[in-house]
Amino acid sequence: MTEPAIVLGPNQYGKAEVRVVKVTRETARHEIEDLNVTSQLRGDFDRAHLAGDNSHVIATDTQKNTVFAFARGGIGSPEAFLLRLAEHFTSEFDWVSGGRWEAESFAWDRIEVQGAAHDHSFVRSGRETRTAVVVADGAARHVIGGLKGLTVLKTTESGFEGFPRDQYTTLAETSDRVLATDVAARWLYARREGEGEGEGEGEGEGEGEGDGDGGPDYDASYERVRALLLEAFAQRHSPALQATLFEMGSRVLEECPEIAEIRFSMPNKHHFVVDLTPFGLDNPNEVFYAADRPYGLIEAAVTREGVVSPAAAWEGIAGFC
Repeated sequence: MTEPAIVLGPNQYGKAEVRVVKVTRETARHEIEDLNVTSQLRGDFDRAHLAGDNSHVIATDTQKNTVFAFARGGIGSPEAFLLRLAEHFTSEFDWVSGGRWEAESFAWDRIEVQGAAHDHSFVRSGRETRTAVVVADGAARHVIGGLKGLTVLKTTESGFEGFPRDQYTTLAETSDRVLATDVAARWLYARREGEGEGEGEGEGEGEGEGDGDGGPDYDASYERVRALLLEAFAQRHSPALQATLFEMGSRVLEECPEIAEIRFSMPNKHHFVVDLTPFGLDNPNEVFYAADRPYGLIEAAVTREGVVSPAAAWEGIAGFC
């Protein structure tokens, strides 16, 4: 018997975590945009791996410089910025058939001086980090918005009861507990009308960038999704983090027709009631030990019935089912 041939499998490469800060100085009141951008190209790179032929290898340094050059013209929403990068690399180089571009967007708030927001001094926001991904797969463009580190907590209207017990179960049932989590969510934008006829939901021709070309207003959509996630977390009793996750995702899909599906990765940040009886004190659910590990980790996708999720959009996104 002959041994099977060794062949090159799927591959991509690029420049990771390009930190770019853009200051707009058109007036005395400056604006600041702060991104962490990763560019990864896919296409005909076989000879670079198999023969050491770099004729198709666009230097990762070139990809970094492209990010900086494109920022000079303004960034806008991270989704639109990544779409511009995707269009550039797939149209400029014939052998680049697609790729994956990702960004983290960091918020800055204006420093207040005597009750007024300062024109050019900022403090890093304590909010969550906004995320974005654009995947180019041939003519299709998959746009994924998201956030991570959205830390939320409710002090009541949460419990955990009715779970199975065996010889290893020590957890007591409770109808009133602290529920806390760090929400990481990613949502896939649906394709626009007339794009990619015959293609799956979330696929498009990639001719536009959104934000002004008839596509989604990504900034407005982000703020809307964030608000809906917070409202859904707060408003209903939580029998378990799984039920709360589904409620949050359902609220987004009900209110945002531009979104095809949303996926979550949410740790259960356990808060345990401290036993104060050794000190002669009671503890009516007021003093807790916040444990950072181990923790429950709840992950799920919330989708629209009958809508097929494009697998290419989610490849390479770790931690999301």
